Amino acid sequence: MLKDKALELFKNGYSCSESIIQACIEEGLCPADMLPCATTFSAGMSSGCVCGTVASSQMVLGYLFGRNNKFGNQVFAREKAANFVEEFKNKNKVTCCRVLSAGFEGSEKKQHCQKFVADACDILEELIKVKV
Repeated sequence: MLKDKALELFKNGYSCSESIIQACIEEGLCPADMLPCATTFSAGMSSGCVCGTVASSQMVLGYLFGRNNKFGNQVFAREKAANFVEEFKNKNKVTCCRVLSAGFEGSEKKQHCQKFVADACDILEELIKVKV
């Protein structure tokens, strides 16, 4: 299960964005060379903007459903991207890392952010099930 793998990776040193990408790599959903790209999405792109779990999930959706790839269809990819954001907001109100993690630092922040890793994986798995 994607969520279990991602949470284990997150607890063992991977960032939020890296844990989702690495779990997807291990599940055969995307190539290993995507992992370095995920590093820069950690901690809201290192600026507190879009949550790294959202950004990395969008990377996976783009890889699977974007132009000239697996199930490539630009419109379909954008629909899935919009659905992801809508579902994430339904669960967490916002997609902004700074807002989601307000008041938390260090290990408390890491513990708090496990929910977002889990939520992102649940949403991503659901969106991947329906390929076309």
